[in-house]
Parts: sequence; C-alpha cells; structure tokens
Amino acid sequence: MCTLVETQLLLLLQLLFRWTTQALAQAPTPFTLPLKISPIKLNGASPRPPPLTASLAAPLGNESRERLRDVAAEGLALALDPTRGLVNFLPMIDNLQGDSGRGYYLEMLIGTPPQKLQILVDTGSSNFAVAGVPHSHTSSYFDTEKSSTYRSKNLNVNVKYTQGSWTGSVGEDVVTIPKGFNSTFLVNIAIIFESEDFFLPETKWNGILGLAYAMLAKPSSSLETFFDSLVKQAKISNIFSIQMCGAGLPTDRTGTNGGSLVMGGVEPSLYEGEIWYTTIKKEWYYQIEILKLEIGGQNLNLDCSEYNIDKAIVDSGTTLLHLPPKVFDAVIEAISHTSLISEFSEGFWTGSQLACWNYETPWSYFPNISIYLRDENSSKSFCITILPQLYILPILGIDSNYECYRFGISSSTDALVIGATVMEGFYVVFDRAQKRIGFALSSCAEVDGVPVSAISGPFSTDDIASSCIPGSPSKEPILWIVSYALMSLCGIVFLILISLMFPFCCVHCSHDPNLVNDESCLVQHHWK
Repeated sequence: MCTLVETQLLLLLQLLFRWTTQALAQAPTPFTLPLKISPIKLNGASPRPPPLTASLAAPLGNESRERLRDVAAEGLALALDPTRGLVNFLPMIDNLQGDSGRGYYLEMLIGTPPQKLQILVDTGSSNFAVAGVPHSHTSSYFDTEKSSTYRSKNLNVNVKYTQGSWTGSVGEDVVTIPKGFNSTFLVNIAIIFESEDFFLPETKWNGILGLAYAMLAKPSSSLETFFDSLVKQAKISNIFSIQMCGAGLPTDRTGTNGGSLVMGGVEPSLYEGEIWYTTIKKEWYYQIEILKLEIGGQNLNLDCSEYNIDKAIVDSGTTLLHLPPKVFDAVIEAISHTSLISEFSEGFWTGSQLACWNYETPWSYFPNISIYLRDENSSKSFCITILPQLYILPILGIDSNYECYRFGISSSTDALVIGATVMEGFYVVFDRAQKRIGFALSSCAEVDGVPVSAISGPFSTDDIASSCIPGSPSKEPILWIVSYALMSLCGIVFLILISLMFPFCCVHCSHDPNLVNDESCLVQHHWK
C-alpha cells in the first residue's frame, strides 16, 4: 500500500514540474527599455532664405478658400452591414463648412416646422445644444415656442469647456440632416439661454454637436447622446469619420472651407492609402496613447508618460495642437534649433504675436512634426507626420505688404489634444464599435499640389513600456502576478498533501514496535 501512495505522489510532482516549466516558458517578458525608432527624414526642403520678420498683434482668425471638388461616380461607397442593410455616404460628402480657427459646422433642421441652424462638430464633448435666445455673435437661434414637436424634460444643465460655458435646459425634438439622411430623428437637445465666451465673434455656427461618449454628457451620463440616438434610429453602424479641408488655406473670416462628416462608416473617396488604427484607451473623450514626438526627425527624448499626462485625445472642436507644458517647451526648443530662426519673439510661440514675411511663404524654415501612436496591435506603432503648412497658419488682412502667420501649437495644462490643426492633414475615423481611432491621408490635404501630411509604419514597440499612460496598470505584471499566485496556490496544496501522505505511509511501513502515534498507540493500548 505504501508503494502505491509513493508512486502516485511522484506522478503528481512530475505533473506539477511539467506545468510550471511550460508556464514559465510561455510567460510574457516585461519591456522597460525606451523606444528606439528610425527618424523620419525631411523631404524636399527648399533652401532657406533669410526672413523678414515683424511682430504684430495676433487676432484669432479663420482660414478660408472655397474648395470645389467633383466626386466621380466611382467615389460612391456603400457600407454593408448584414443586419442593417446599405448606407449611401455620397450625400454626406462636403456637408461641412468652416475652418480650423473657428470650427467646422454642419447644417441641421430642427423642430416642426423646421428651423435651420449651423452646428459645430465637436468630438471633445457630448451634448447637443443650440442657441435658444438671440445673441450678438449668432445669426439665428432655435425658438422652442415655434416648434410643435418640442418637449421639455425639465432638466437644467450647465456645461463648461476649455474656453467658454453655457447654461440651459434639456428637451427633445426632431432633427433632420439635409446632407446626411432623408429622415427625421428624435433626439435630446439642450437649449442655451445664457453663455459666456462660448459663441465667438464672426463665427457661423449657432450650436454644438458633441460626438464624444455619454460619460461626458451633462447633466448626467444617462442622457442619450445625439450619435447614440442616430445609431439606434437610423440603424447605422456605430462609427463616423471626419475630413477637414482647410490645410494651408489663409484666413479671411468667410468660413467657406469644405469638409465631410460621414455618419455610419467610411467613405473611400475621402482618403488615400491605408487606414492606421490606434486603440481608444477610455470611452469618455476619444483618448489614445502617444509614444513619442519627433521634430525634424529628432526624438524629443522625453519619457513617453509625459505625452499622456492627464490624457491625450482627438478633438475636432479644438483649433490647435495642445501640448503639456514640458512637452511644449521641448517642442519650441527643438523647432527653434531646427528652423535656424533666431528673430522670433516669445509672443510668436505663445500665440500673442504674428510673424510676417515680405511676400514669402515661411514653411521651408520649419521642420516636420511626427507623432507616434501605439497601433491596435500593441506590439507595433505608427507615425503621423504634419508638415509646417499645417501648424504655421496664414492670416489675411493684417498688412498689405506682408504675409503673416500664427503658430498652430499651444501649451495646455489639461491634456495633449490633437485638434483641427493636425486633423486637417488626415481622414480621421472614429470607430466606436471596435474601440479604435483611424488615421489615413486626406485626399484634400495638399498645398499647391504637394501633400502636407504623411503616415509611416509599422514600427516595433519591443523597446518601450507596455503602457505610457500614467496610472494605468501594465498587462505584463498582471499576468506575472496571476501566474505566480496560481503556482503558489498549487505548491501549498501539494505541501499539504505531502504532509498528510507521509505520516500515513509511515504508520503502515514502520517496524519499530515502540513508535507511538495516534493510530498505533490506540491499537497497542487496546491489546494491553
């Protein structure tokens, strides 16, 4: 009997050894070394003539030039979803107007009979809200008393943005998107009665369409957002995409640049090449993970967590590329060294002054900026690159003898924000269904026939930490903790089995008549 127990114990120990060896062999290796990626070269840089500089007060401005583009028949795209049928995206092409400085807006018809308003497209907030009273900076407003289908929900709401705020009340009404769907939809709508620095001078829009997740909705995340309602009622896929066509165009405050908001899918005629996807890290803003920045092909050599402090998001309602202070300072220093321009005042970098040239375009003075994003395959990354035409922004109407420009990057204490300045170079896909953001080269991101953006990859992330987001847990340590916990538990169980089996074995195998244990003692005393 003792031999059988020992044999079983040996077999169990062999199985445990084999399992432990396989688990350790398959366990992922944690990565802690910094990322090393080959720099992107500057292409086609023209010789740099000495600039004429001047400092002028910098007004906020728009870029504009009417964009006319014929869409060929082959540009028609149909999104096929077996459960929902076909969606024609052709009517949605060129349904936006505006520019990066003042925002891109969409025409909507609200209420019964319909009232026409221009609505700012904003992926950095979640409320659908319109002016409900006259305002000096709006050309029209939504009069609830004139709509027979408006219903109040008796909810007060106050929303604050990075710039501006408003107060109003929540109700519901029907809306139609003329360049979108041939149907009306019942949606929640906030009526703005008071605002501060929200509606801006010379803007063309009268409301805001927040396209972020319900977590940001006010007064509660339980309030269904506009796009969630559209997905349910129009039976479209939970995805939208944006093209903004103001790259390199001067500001003249007319707000006539074009663009497209495609609701329900992706329109192939609006982009070129492949769509590169990065994972949405959290469903509130469209938060992504940035690995590093390069200026003129040179790494800033910052810890990757610096780019993701607080958050890194994609926001169409933000004009510029916003950077955390430490990253902003590093970018300014790198641009200053790379551009070989020493005459710029501090005001140019902070946005309070313009730089002006005597009938010259200064883009050849400045370097490319590359942003590396983690691919949805976390072991890879890709890089989106913007040329100076996207972040050195032309401003009209300052001086007839000079061409003046503003700096399209600013410092932010809240987050790193990829705003319209960057988005104008790309066709951006917000794939909420698969929790990812896609970037492709925009078909309209050209200046004088030359592309002003680029995408490259894939690159390996073997030499970078598994997460660059501060406070987020790393997947590899979690796997190791779980593995060690399971192995420890199994070890404890086997120790208990060993402690129980060996005494039992010795009871039956010992030939010492004087040995007393629980069982033998009872037997001996019984016979005595």
